[in-house]
Parts: sequence; structure tokens; C-alpha cells
Amino acid sequence: MARLPIIDPGKSSGKTKELLDAVNGKFGMVPNTFKVMANAPAVLEAFLAFNGALGSGTLDPQIREQIALVTAQSNHCDYCLSAHTAIGKLVGLKEQEIIASREGRGSTARTTAALTFAKQVLDGKGRVSDENVQAVRKAGFSDGEIAEIIAHVALNVFTNYFNVATQVDIDFPIVSFAKAS
Repeated sequence: MARLPIIDPGKSSGKTKELLDAVNGKFGMVPNTFKVMANAPAVLEAFLAFNGALGSGTLDPQIREQIALVTAQSNHCDYCLSAHTAIGKLVGLKEQEIIASREGRGSTARTTAALTFAKQVLDGKGRVSDENVQAVRKAGFSDGEIAEIIAHVALNVFTNYFNVATQVDIDFPIVSFAKAS
């Protein structure tokens, strides 16, 4: 059970209602994580703005979801693993790609380089070496894409920490960090 109330979109008003209605319009539903973030409309608004901005970036949806998966696995966030497994399938990731992503492996050298770099950002809490940056560049990522990888890690760390701390009830098919296969 969530540690913070799950806000009912049908009973909300003002900014909270506006934000939850926008989520429903975009996704056709309001996932529990957004209902819990709605306890502080500023939190939900910040997440939606950051997520929306990165969604229009240059990284493709598959790599974005793979970064979300490796981040959720590293942070032991079952809610995000569950959500991003479902979303990953929607953007075309196969089951084996989802499992491999959680372990930091991609189906191509380029994807593996992105996931390795994402994991280095996570493990180093942002402290990466010149060699780490050069390796992801050598794999074909531009400086802008490298910036986006870092931003996706940060966004996903936020949602991981939020969901773990508040124990948001999972409303997707459940996936556990304990089982990568």
C-alpha cells in the first residue's frame, strides 16, 4: 500500500485535475505513480515537463526504455521495472532485449555502449571518467545524445526513488528486480 494517498483523478480539482487529465489524455489511463505524485502538483508537473522534453530528444524510444530498465534494475524499483517492461514491449523491445537491458547489455554494440555509460553514471553517481565518455562517443553517440543519456538516468533515478520511497502500488504486470529472467 502506498505511503502517500493515491489521488483519485475523478475527485481532484484545480492544477491537480488539470495535470491528471493531461496524463489520462496522453496515456489513456492514469498510472498510480502519477496519482501519488499528484499529492504535490509541482512534483507531477516537473516530472511531466522533464519527461516530455526528453521525449522529443534525439534518442530513440527503444534506447530510452532500455536506459529506464537498467536504471530501475540498479535501483531495485519494481514499479519502474514493471512499467518500463510494458512500455518497452509497446516500443518494440523483445523479451530477451528487456532482460538484457536490465543487465546493461544491448542487442548491438551501440546500445550496449549507451547502457554501459548509463550504468557508469549510476554507479559513479554522475562521476564518470574521460575514458567512459570517449567510449560512448566512439560507439557513435554525439555530445547531445550523451547529454540525453545522462538526463534519462537522472529522470529515471527520480522516479525510482519516488516509487520506492512511497511504495506506489504497481498497476502493470509485476516485474521484480530480483528476477532478471
